[in-house]
Amino acid sequence: LTNRRIRFLEVVFNLHVAAGQNKLDRQIQSGYCGDLLSDVMANAPDGCIWLTVQTHQNIVPVAVLHDMAAVILTGGQEPDQETIEKANAEGIPILMWPNSAFDLAGQVCSAGVVKAGS
Repeated sequence: LTNRRIRFLEVVFNLHVAAGQNKLDRQIQSGYCGDLLSDVMANAPDGCIWLTVQTHQNIVPVAVLHDMAAVILTGGQEPDQETIEKANAEGIPILMWPNSAFDLAGQVCSAGVVKAGS
């Protein structure tokens, strides 16, 4: 159980997996927080975990564009069934966190999962 994999986040931070259960061994390269899809498309690094409150199915193609390790829905947001189905079809894990993106980002960095310049 390495701290650079999605499964580590699921276990340590007690995240609920909504989609992509069979892809939790994906390697995390970095992280990105953002809710404006155009910003994420333009600026998110490949292989990142993406923290967002967006839940609609358009998050999946954005995640595929950057080969993201996972999308983490923050603030207690939950994806609809279409988003779950699309994520499963594309192999993109979607996890859920009940608190703020700021809170999770800080904890993930403190745990050594994602550091600046990693």
